[in-house]
Amino acid sequence: MEYSDFAFFRTFVHYFLHFVVPVCIALIFYRKTWKKTYLILLGTMLVDMDHLFANPVFDPNRASVGFHFLHSYYAIAVYFLMLFFKGNIRIVAIGLLFHMLTDLQDFYWWPH
Repeated sequence: MEYSDFAFFRTFVHYFLHFVVPVCIALIFYRKTWKKTYLILLGTMLVDMDHLFANPVFDPNRASVGFHFLHSYYAIAVYFLMLFFKGNIRIVAIGLLFHMLTDLQDFYWWPH
């Protein structure tokens, strides 16, 4: 199979993981405040603003993780450390780490 055969499904999975799975995380782990939690998880997608500093801004054959500065391994280490704080910081950390996993699968699990 060629890349074009997977392109639609790859894109669907990527956005499913970015928009639908956070609802599930919010409903399962933060049931009482799921709407607020979901908005925070969606807000963590602002981490993609670092793509604006790349040329080209989007390259389907480039791994975001390890390339963009907010997707760097140092940033991911900070996101991991944020898990040890309580409250909204932990929710932000969960969102950022899940975002990194989503971007990793988008590049490494699909043919190019």
